[in-house]
This record gives sequence, C-alpha cells and structure tokens, in this order.
Amino acid sequence: MAADKATVASGADLTDGLRRRQVAPGAQEPGVPSKPEIDNKKLAKKEPSILQVLDNWEPVIAPILFTLVAAFTRLWKIGASNIVTWDEAHFGKFGSHYIKHDYYFDVHPPLGKMLVGLSGVLAGYNGTFEFKSGEKYPEEINYTLMRAFNAAFGILCIPLAYYTARELKFKRPAVWLVTLMVLCENSYTTISRFILLDSMLLFGTFATVFCWSKFHNQRNNSFEPEWFTWLFLTGLSIGFVCSVKLVGLFVTALVGLYTIEDLWSKFGNTRMPVPTLGAHLFVRVVGLIIVPLMVYTMSFYLHFAILNRTGPGDAQMSSLFQANLKGTDVGKNSPLEVAIGSRVTIKNMGYGGGLLHSHVQTYPDGSGQQQVTCYHHKDSNNDWFFYPNRSDAAYDPEEEPRFIGNGDVIRLLHTQTGRNLHSHEINAPITKKDREVSAYGNVTVGDAKDHWKIEVVRDVASKDRSRIRTLTTAFRLKHAVLGCYLRAGNTNLPQWGFKQIEVTCVKKNNPRDAYTHWNVEAHTNDKLPPGDPGNYKSPFFHDFVHLNVAMMTSNNALIPDPDKQDDLASQWWQWPILNVGLRMCSWDDKVTKYFLLGNPFTYWVSTASLGAFGLVVAWYLVRWQRGYKELNPREIDQIHYAGIYPIIGWVLHYLPFVIMARVTYVHHYYPALYFAILTFGFLADWTLRNRKQAVQYAAYGLMYTVIIGLYIYFIPICWGMTGPNKQYRYMKWFDTWRVTD
Repeated sequence: MAADKATVASGADLTDGLRRRQVAPGAQEPGVPSKPEIDNKKLAKKEPSILQVLDNWEPVIAPILFTLVAAFTRLWKIGASNIVTWDEAHFGKFGSHYIKHDYYFDVHPPLGKMLVGLSGVLAGYNGTFEFKSGEKYPEEINYTLMRAFNAAFGILCIPLAYYTARELKFKRPAVWLVTLMVLCENSYTTISRFILLDSMLLFGTFATVFCWSKFHNQRNNSFEPEWFTWLFLTGLSIGFVCSVKLVGLFVTALVGLYTIEDLWSKFGNTRMPVPTLGAHLFVRVVGLIIVPLMVYTMSFYLHFAILNRTGPGDAQMSSLFQANLKGTDVGKNSPLEVAIGSRVTIKNMGYGGGLLHSHVQTYPDGSGQQQVTCYHHKDSNNDWFFYPNRSDAAYDPEEEPRFIGNGDVIRLLHTQTGRNLHSHEINAPITKKDREVSAYGNVTVGDAKDHWKIEVVRDVASKDRSRIRTLTTAFRLKHAVLGCYLRAGNTNLPQWGFKQIEVTCVKKNNPRDAYTHWNVEAHTNDKLPPGDPGNYKSPFFHDFVHLNVAMMTSNNALIPDPDKQDDLASQWWQWPILNVGLRMCSWDDKVTKYFLLGNPFTYWVSTASLGAFGLVVAWYLVRWQRGYKELNPREIDQIHYAGIYPIIGWVLHYLPFVIMARVTYVHHYYPALYFAILTFGFLADWTLRNRKQAVQYAAYGLMYTVIIGLYIYFIPICWGMTGPNKQYRYMKWFDTWRVTD
C-alpha cells in the first residue's frame, strides 16, 4: 500500500510538470511570482570614501602618528644640557666599564648597562670619562647620541600602549585615550631623555604586557603557529625586563598568575585529554620559565665575558674569579702555601661573601670591643697575620717557615690595629642566636678565646690537607673554646657598622654551610717563594649565583640613613597622588634644569580609577547576588582580563615598595603608573562605549584636551628650564612641588 502511494505521488509530480503549458520566452508563467527587476547600477562596486580608507587603515596610521609625536617630544633639545644629570653619573660610568672591560659591581642585572655601553660605542666614546655628577661632558663625547639611544626605548612604549589597548578590546576612543596618557605623561618623557635604565625597564614592561595580551587572545588557537609565537615572545620580553632591573620580576608575577589561572581552568576541563593538558604545561614551562632564564643567564655570561679585566667590583666575586681577571694582583706572585707570619686577606666563600675586616670603631652594645665585619671593598683593614697560639711559646719567627694545615690552632692578628680575632659568650648584634665576634687585645694581651682551629673542607688543587694554599683551599675556623664556627651570612649591620656584613660565631656545625667557608685571597710572606696559584677557573654557574646573591644583599642594604637627609627620596604614599617631584640636577640659574613630575590629570584620574573599579565590581557582584543577569560571558571576560589584571599589575608593582625598607624615589612608581592608566582606560571604555555618540565625543574630547593641554603646560620640566627659576613659578601648584625653590 505504501509502495502504491509512493508511485502515485511520484506520478503526480511528473504529471504536474508535464501539465505546465509552454510560454513564450520572457513571458510570466501563471502562478509563479514575478522576480524583482535587477538594478545593475546598484550592483556596481562602490568606490570606498576617504573616510572609509582612513578607518580601515587606522590601526596602522594612528600608532605611526603617535610614535612620530613621541619621537619629537622625547628627542627635541635632548642635548640641551651638557652636564652629567642625576643617575647618568652611575649608568654612564657602568657603560664605560664595558667599553674598558673593567670589572665592576652594581645591584642591577647587566643587560641595560651593556646597552648603555653599546650606545657609547655607537657614539664613538672610548670609556675614559668618569661621569661625575654635575660635570660637563667633554666635546669628544657624543652624549646626545647616547641619550637618543636610550630615548628610543621610551618612544617605542607608545605604539606598545596603543596595540595593548586594542588587544584588551577597548573601543577606538579609549585606545587613543590610553595612548595619549602614555604619550603625554611628562614623567615618562623626562625619564626617557637621559642615560638611565628606566626607559628600558618601561619598554620591557610594556612589551611583556602587550605580548601577554596577544597570547591571551590566541587562547582558542592552542598550538597554532601564532599561539606559539606570542607565548615565546612573552618569555623573551620577561627575560629582557628582568635582565634590565629586578623590578621586572613584578610583571613576571603577573604573567605567572595568569598562567596558573589558565592552566587551572584547563585542568577543570574534564573533556581535555591528559596528554593535551600535559602539553600545555610543558610548553608554558619552556616558554615562560626556561626561555626567560636563558635570556637572563646569557646577559650574565656576556657580562663576565666582556668584563675580563680587574676593576672596582672585584671584591664582590670569589677569589678564583678575581685571579683570572687580566691585570689583577690576586694570586699573582703570592706564595702558594700559607705559613705562620703570612700576611693575608681572607675571603668568605658564601654567595655574596666579602673580605674579613675590622676597624677601630667598636660595638655600641654587647662587649663594646672592636668591630669585626665582612667588607666588599679592598683596603688595608682587610689584612691579617697568621700568628701562633699563646701556648706555642717555642715559636721563633726567625726560624724556617712553619706551614699551616688541617687541625692547627692559630691566632689571626689584625694588621692595622694589632688586635686578635676573638669570640665570647655574648650574643651577636643582629643574629642573636650566634655569638659576637670582635677584635681584642694585642700580641701579648689576650686569652684562649683568641684561638681558632683550622678545618680544611676541600682544595681544588690538591688532596693534601696538611697545608693551606692560596686561593684553592677552602677551610673553616672553629673557635677553640666555644666550639662555634666563624660565619659571615648576608646580614647587614646598621649604620653604626657602616652597613657592612655581620660576622658571627655560629654554634651549629654544618660543614656544607658555605658561609662558614673561607679562603686566602691575597698572601705576602718574604720568607716564601712567589708562586702563581691562579691557574684554576671559577665555574660560570657558581659566579652567576654568587653575583646574584651579592646583588640582592647590596640592594637590601639600601635603607634610609636616619642621620642623613636625602632631599631626593620620597615615600610610597606620595606617588599616586603626585604629592612630590624630583630635581634631577643643580637649580642654579645658569644650569638647564629638569624636574621629574607627572601629568596631574593622568596621575589623579588613574589613581581614582583604582578605587572606582573596585566599586564597579562590587556593584555587579551585589546585583548578581540579587539575581540580575545583566552581564553576558563576553562582558564578564572583558572585566576579568582588561580590568582585573591591570589592577593586579598595579598592586604587584606598587605593594613591594610599600613593604620594603629600602630608600625609594618617585621613578619607582612609573611601571605601576602604566597599569593604573590601563585601569582608567578600561573604566572610560566601559562607561562610555554604549552612550550616544555626542556624549562620547564630548567626554573623550574633553579628556584629550586636558591631557594634551597639561602636558604642554608642564613641558618645560621635560625639555629643560633655562634662566631664572622665578619665571617657572606658575608650575608650582603645591609647596611639595619644588620647581622654583
């Protein structure tokens, strides 16, 4: 029956087709609707208008124009001041060391300073200028080119800000707003115009945020070529910024938090195969940990390779490292084996360790005896004599030299003051659980607490422990009475101890504690033949870790001196409200003067936006709790990544300076300021994107005008103020802005 119905139906279709009568060509078939007449003119391709072309090319044209304006503002009159300005005294000098290959020490990683050295090479500079603060540059130094090289990094921040705002899905007016706030930020302009590291730090921070935002927008294209590209570019940016200043670790933490969240989200996706999840984890470890570490490590490798001559920073490094520098006296012509009567300097072998040191100043508390410290600079107060213990009455200095080895009990006599290295049952000044180490008595006055027993740990040149050898023997000094070990950790004494490293006697017997290991660095003894013990290389990774610990130790020692007034220093609470600026040079009428001060509008609205954003989030959370479903997933994602992450970036870059005790200056806020600007850009975009065009034009137009107007108003502090100070009184809005006095 069904088959019959199918046949009938088929036949009906066929019959219907056959029953259609023929019609003349062009005539309308009955029952069939007529087709509309086609207008060939409308099908003709319209030529795009100029406005449409500009609109399509805006992502190219706009950043180019912004960058050209940035180049003008950063380079105009950049060589107007021919004196060494502010921290050019430091970083210009460090660049000189690379040109001369002299080893130096600084608390910052080396990449930025190597780039300063490169700018000097490009400028034809030979490295001989001392870069003393306030001193005039000699005519043969093209300091203008060196400054322009540095300014290039500041200029590149502008297109990075533009494209980052686009990647954060801001509408075009908000993208321009963020770009203008960076372009017309007076402090960014000023700081970019000198031989400093700050423009490189800002460039690295901007680049990392941009690459992160690009990578985030590729999250749905995992393992595609573009996804890999932006992941590894993020890693390279992290490596660059951390190799310029350790402040780069803060933006690294931001990317790290994002990565943890991203991987946690993928871990919760039970449909994702475990191998795919493992691949995500592996690629991120490679791209965001190994790649930055490789960049960071390579910067130190180049640092050691270039600085192959002895210089002012030698004492921060191990004795073996110093012995392999060209022109050094360490190990050269020093007798190979140490004997009673040898005059030596003794180096602590812990990471960042210094030279055993004493001076005439005494401890303010405790024993009140002469201080013993570790010091990283070479002077005669680092010299000690190996002396026999007091029970060794048979010793005659005129006899044949008596060599020192494992198990021998000796005294160490300070050459400048004649006092013995000593310890007793008194708590150390800082590390209270350890015993105080002091210098006490003299050659004849003293007791058994001046005695130290030598315990040889190792010798890179020999298995023989019967003698201590210059440079190569690591040994410990055990107190003969207390049984504790001489130790120099990385704890700095207060100002009364000149911020030198505390030396203590530690009760715990830990043979692997490198801070209880010592070696003889310099050695003189007229009765012993000269030798050359410096034929052994110091391993690169040992030097790498050693230098990084020394950097952190020295950085922690940069605390405010209560006995010294620092007019340039400022406190963390002053920065976001623009309560203070910073003079970069002398304020003499004959000097071209520069003042670090931000654009008031940029500072104040960006700081206000931090609190306003919190209120916005609280508002939506309250309404969500009440059952309102007014945000779609795309809008929630926008708040999450374009709003919350800039806030996190600001906190990560600001909070450490609130917590840390070191001395701080206004330029420490500049990386955090960028994240505050992005936060304000988000709020402006979120608030205005759905408003009428007239409202948007009015609001953005007003903000653009104020930003540009205030930038021009304060531009003299960027380009240099010349002549009498009183003519710039109009810029002193507050007493704390010391623009004219």
